[in-house]
Amino acid sequence: MSAEPLRIGSRDNPALVQVRRALRDGAGYRRKGHALWLEGDHLLRACVARGHPLVQVLLTEAAWRQPALRELAQQATRVLLLPDALFKELSALESPASIGALIQCPDAGAMQAEAPTVILDRLQDAGNVGSILRSAAAFGMRQVVALSGTAALWSPKVLRAAMGAHFALSLHEALAPEALEALILPWVATSPHAQALLHEAPLPQPCAWVFGHEGQGVAPELARRCALMLRIAQPGGEESLNVAAAAAICLHEMVRRPA
Repeated sequence: MSAEPLRIGSRDNPALVQVRRALRDGAGYRRKGHALWLEGDHLLRACVARGHPLVQVLLTEAAWRQPALRELAQQATRVLLLPDALFKELSALESPASIGALIQCPDAGAMQAEAPTVILDRLQDAGNVGSILRSAAAFGMRQVVALSGTAALWSPKVLRAAMGAHFALSLHEALAPEALEALILPWVATSPHAQALLHEAPLPQPCAWVFGHEGQGVAPELARRCALMLRIAQPGGEESLNVAAAAAICLHEMVRRPA
């Protein structure tokens, strides 16, 4: 249980400086002393549900008067109350959520060699990355490995798109391709030029799914290491699918079948 909340009104308060820095520099959390900013009660509840502590919660005076949000805020070690106008300045949402938290980035620990895995190869769109994290968590993947060139996994835009999925996954990022040697399970990727169809091909379980750059696809050196290259049936005739849509189809196909 936290102490009584501290009311602040200065834009120069150190906690507000941290929030603005987190919003300005999406990958800043990778540096010592920088924090993550989670906005909205959904993200805060997902964080708490997975056992990650809330360090500082910031919320509006109006939110503090709501019992559910007050109870959530009181799980932090420090609670700051802001005027509505000041919180709105910090919000990255069109409709400010009225509550947020500063936390330390969770430690992913060592990569799990045989865990069901998603590999992200230079995906640059934060919305795509967040959507894939959400699908990965929904369909039972346990870790995500992002190579250098992929959007920062804990950036504000990815956090919003993933809707709390981060806290259900072990996340490893900014890695060189050589780091993937630690994965000893089969790799599977998709290509519009592959002969084998996803819905017909046998799928190894568990496996690591590789999803590549929005325009270039999976890098050739990674494709050569895949046990399977599969094509998603598209009877409508479009050239390719959005990578987040393709990932959702692949991961659902995997869980649709008995192991």
